[in-house]
Amino acid sequence: MNADCPVPLDTLGRIYRAEAEALPSLVAGIPERTRARLAAFLYSRSHTHELGLRVAATCDESVLKREEGGLGEAIYAQSRQRYARPTHGEVCYNPVKKISLAGSRSVGGLSA
Repeated sequence: MNADCPVPLDTLGRIYRAEAEALPSLVAGIPERTRARLAAFLYSRSHTHELGLRVAATCDESVLKREEGGLGEAIYAQSRQRYARPTHGEVCYNPVKKISLAGSRSVGGLSA
């Protein structure tokens, strides 16, 4: 992946391939400060965003805040909520109400 990754690449690979249920026990052996940095590292990449939240769910709020500041605080809060995949600007169908100007001339006493 990247030189900024706080864990060895083989560990990262195991985490990346792990089933969601197995992740907490897999990261349990990683020191919590390192886990907090790993959560931020994963969270900051679109393809590992959800994984970052799962790792953050194994960390204490105080450790995430101390290691990552405001980002750690945000990751902590999001990791305790149900995950919603980010849309990244994808267009969602949202019906638009059409506005009719018919009859607008009679509004306010103006008539043709």
